[in-house]
Amino acid sequence: MERNKKRRSRRLAAGILLSTVGIGLAAILLLYTHPSYIYIPDREHVLNPRRPAATVRTAQTPENPEPTDEETLDLGRRAFYGETFGNEHFLMDIMGLLDGPLTIRGILKATAALKGEGTTNLRVAAEKDAVIGGRTIRKGDLLDTGLDVAKGSYVPLGLKVSLDKGKPRVGVGCIACHAVYDPVSGKVVEGPPNTDLNVGLLLAMGNNSAAFFTHTGVTTEQIRGLIRFKEQAKSWVTDSEGKRTPLPDPDELERLVDEQLMKWPPGSIDTTIDMENNPVQIPDSFTLGDHPYNWNGTAFAGPFKGLMTFSGVPNAQNMDALAQAGLSKPLFGLDKEVYMGILLQRAASSKYRYDPAKGTKPSEQFAAVDPTPDSPGIIQSVPSPAHPRSSFVSVSGVLSSVPGYPINRHTLAMSAYQNTLKPPRSHLKRDAKLAAEGKAVFRRAGCITCHAGPYLTNNRIVATDVLGTNPSRARSFKKTEKFWGPPLMYDYDTPVPLPKKMKLHRMPLNGMSEEQIKLAFAHGNSPGGYKTPSLYGLYWSAPYLHDGGVAAGPEPGQYGIPGTFKAGILPDPAESLRALVDKRLRERVVKANQADKDLREANVEGIGHNYWVDETTGFTRREQDALIHYLLTLHDKDE
Repeated sequence: MERNKKRRSRRLAAGILLSTVGIGLAAILLLYTHPSYIYIPDREHVLNPRRPAATVRTAQTPENPEPTDEETLDLGRRAFYGETFGNEHFLMDIMGLLDGPLTIRGILKATAALKGEGTTNLRVAAEKDAVIGGRTIRKGDLLDTGLDVAKGSYVPLGLKVSLDKGKPRVGVGCIACHAVYDPVSGKVVEGPPNTDLNVGLLLAMGNNSAAFFTHTGVTTEQIRGLIRFKEQAKSWVTDSEGKRTPLPDPDELERLVDEQLMKWPPGSIDTTIDMENNPVQIPDSFTLGDHPYNWNGTAFAGPFKGLMTFSGVPNAQNMDALAQAGLSKPLFGLDKEVYMGILLQRAASSKYRYDPAKGTKPSEQFAAVDPTPDSPGIIQSVPSPAHPRSSFVSVSGVLSSVPGYPINRHTLAMSAYQNTLKPPRSHLKRDAKLAAEGKAVFRRAGCITCHAGPYLTNNRIVATDVLGTNPSRARSFKKTEKFWGPPLMYDYDTPVPLPKKMKLHRMPLNGMSEEQIKLAFAHGNSPGGYKTPSLYGLYWSAPYLHDGGVAAGPEPGQYGIPGTFKAGILPDPAESLRALVDKRLRERVVKANQADKDLREANVEGIGHNYWVDETTGFTRREQDALIHYLLTLHDKDE
């Protein structure tokens, strides 16, 4: 008890000082051994029930370690909240994430204004005028960030605030996307997707959003079109063949990328580098039994049935475009120097900004100031054994790893920790009789054909032509077939930075068949597919399907993304689930989505998975209600 009081006192002191910003921020940070602050709630301030580590233990081998001891779980939780793998460098120094209308000062002022209360959507006043993706923002306008702030915290969940040579900086931890503040209980819920996190808006407000262009629908042809006339080019590079090559107009490219990012619905992010705008809903982290991982099921190899591989993706692939420079030619059709020049010509920090007047290549200029010279990019990572080729070990050819620790120590720990997360009770009043009826409907309607077993999934990938869902994201990994490498992995006692000599092993594929592998990556003549997800935590994860397109509000007429998020209304779990299984309602949802130009261009439709439980298949409204009640209260009976 006394220890908890001391923790709360320390956290309160940190919060009060952080709220003063400027000098106050520097003062509190310097009180710590490491000048940084991340909010991690005590267990009593978390709503989730705890799953004992013993229930997730599995057999271990040197090639497939799956540690679940308390030390590992503690590291995993701390890493899940605050390990950024140094993504501050890319987000702050390259993208300038908080150099536009949204600033560190604005975020901390907004959290301080809550006076210790929590929120599911931190509204931050814009610090300057700007036009972002066609939207005019005025100084003082309140921006809906979707960032959650826990009660008693003065920093949003998942934001790591630090001081670097007197300059405040922010990095992003996993929990920013994979936890929410629950205003009903006043506690944090670990594991659900942050369904209103406005990722597209946050990225677009950076000064160099163009560094994220490969995650959007800006094409190589558009980039070449921005060069127009060589004599008018603002910047040039000497490419890998020694040719003097112009770069696209940086301001025009920034505008195009901003427009693409602003099309993303809240709670969505485009995690693939296929130059197609196809964002997916942030997945939940109730991971035990929900393999293979990723909406496409591409993470299945190695420890924890592929969860270690998946846990490294957000930083290795999403937070460091520089790490993909070696793949720029086969993936994007861009010379490496041209690619790096595009990323760095508007870099927020002058230290990293490409300057053609220096007469050296972008790669040479970056190497001279690279803060992580042993990494493929700018964050803390190491090249996979197949780098720069893709493999089952890492599609991006990069492994997120912290220097001073064994390889993948943190992603292993985060995997172990995520497997302990259980969804908490819903806020519905459970009717045991109605839930039992719903379970019977679930079986009679054939849902159990795919959603079977203890985690309500058959752990398989289903082809898009069977599901009928939007196929764009399912094809995202198609090009990787051209530069595919063997599934080699370093032994897990390998230190970081990597030594000159290393032991390697073949990463186990955990029984995935060739047909399933082709579906995951859309290799060969496969159309690609999407995994059958577990149905755990549905109450906490509306809207539904991979694109988050099946959304409905609590009132009639609130259909699709336009009728919910774009109208300032959060999707209702019960009505969104009804829209998933009711043919008439789904048609209205799809019609609303497809009428929106931005959603069409972002491949967000809410189509497919046409398995109805309604009058068209012989079920009554009472039976439909029972099914919905059963699915939304699955975990209530366990308490």
